[in-house]
Amino acid sequence: MTKPKAGAQSAEAEGPDGGWGWVLVGALFVSTSLVFGLMRSLGIFFVEFVQYFDESAQAISWISSTGLAAQQFFSPLGAALCNAYDARLVVMTGGCLAGLGLILASQATCLVHLYLTMGVISGLGWGLVFTPMVATVMANFTRRRTLALGLAFSSIGLSSFAFNPLFQLLVEKYAWRGALLILGGLSLNIVPCGALIRPQQRSKAPAKVDSVSRPSCASVMHRVSSYLELSLLFERPYITYTLGITLLNVGYFVPYFHLVAHSRHAGFSEYQAAFVMSAAGASDILGRVASGWFSDLGHFRLIHLLSMWTTLGGVFIMLLPVSSLSGSYSALMVISLLYGFCSGALTSVVFAVVPMIVGVERMMGGLGLLQLIESGAGLLGTPLSGFLKDVTGNYVASFMVAGSFLILGTLTMATLPHYFSCTDPPPPQRRSPDDKDKGLHSESEQMNSLPSDTNHRGV
Repeated sequence: MTKPKAGAQSAEAEGPDGGWGWVLVGALFVSTSLVFGLMRSLGIFFVEFVQYFDESAQAISWISSTGLAAQQFFSPLGAALCNAYDARLVVMTGGCLAGLGLILASQATCLVHLYLTMGVISGLGWGLVFTPMVATVMANFTRRRTLALGLAFSSIGLSSFAFNPLFQLLVEKYAWRGALLILGGLSLNIVPCGALIRPQQRSKAPAKVDSVSRPSCASVMHRVSSYLELSLLFERPYITYTLGITLLNVGYFVPYFHLVAHSRHAGFSEYQAAFVMSAAGASDILGRVASGWFSDLGHFRLIHLLSMWTTLGGVFIMLLPVSSLSGSYSALMVISLLYGFCSGALTSVVFAVVPMIVGVERMMGGLGLLQLIESGAGLLGTPLSGFLKDVTGNYVASFMVAGSFLILGTLTMATLPHYFSCTDPPPPQRRSPDDKDKGLHSESEQMNSLPSDTNHRGV
């Protein structure tokens, strides 16, 4: 199942695999901490907002939900702006918006202000930061791509551990307004991270439009479609992969929200329940790095490794209630550690597979659309889990259904072309602007062509 050397040699031409790329890994490490690490730790402000605004917990919860939804919703916009202009400018602008939203939130007088500032403005900034930074790092690596992503994404778990006590200290010393003001300034550190991106000459330019023969409205729509890479939505491999990841996302976040509550419901103490989640978070960090290192050894195809981690993650989610119902805290801890490792291991591989399906040139747009589509599944999974708990009175059905969605995602990805091949197919062919004007290619031309066809077609 080892990849052929010829394919590896051709792939090496896509990225330098090091050098300045490692600097960008550090920039992604910091920026990811200030996006997802910060979002995970905003729960510190939950009690403060409930007491100050005298609102329900559900109303307060919409602040973080709005921020997460905005980050994923605006990801295609960030990708399109990078295709149209420059990733450095887009990321730096996103860093400014992320900091501005938190600074304005420190002056909020009602929940609507927090929805608009922490939710929409900061969420827009986060959307402009994450996808371009990830795509930039991936473009600078080929053989070590998954390891680079694993190292960078490990910051999410590390920053979650560091930010929770830090934010609590800031709230105690400066109240929630002063704490948000400081976090706004901290988020501005994304700007120098974006400045580290070297301007690159884009090899793909939007197709020229004849202003005489084509109406201006059609010209604009054609250009927007090119920047957003909307043609990917008509390609079977990309749609199949996106559907698989979307199904995976329905159940992926359920343990993060309900594992502590389930542990308490099973009779364990509050301290024991919290420690279970902390242990899962620690193994999550280890899983990200270990998966990146193992994936880049090249012994197995990335899509097969992703299927393995996803299946194991689904199985361990389904075993979480079984282990706790036995009354054994040790069993629950072991299963939680295994789940955390698998959930972290699959994260880096999810993004690393995208350029193998759409090609390096369309990777930016592919990542943006993927995040947009999967965002709905992430928001659906937790309410569905809560609904099942309300109906059944416990979390057994919730975790069983969540794990089933991960396994269903694996089965969906198994329908990808060349899935059962032991070697990677040739990368997708580049399309010239003239080809784009002729409309969408047939599905057979969009999919990875056979090696014999490559010799007869221009690349």
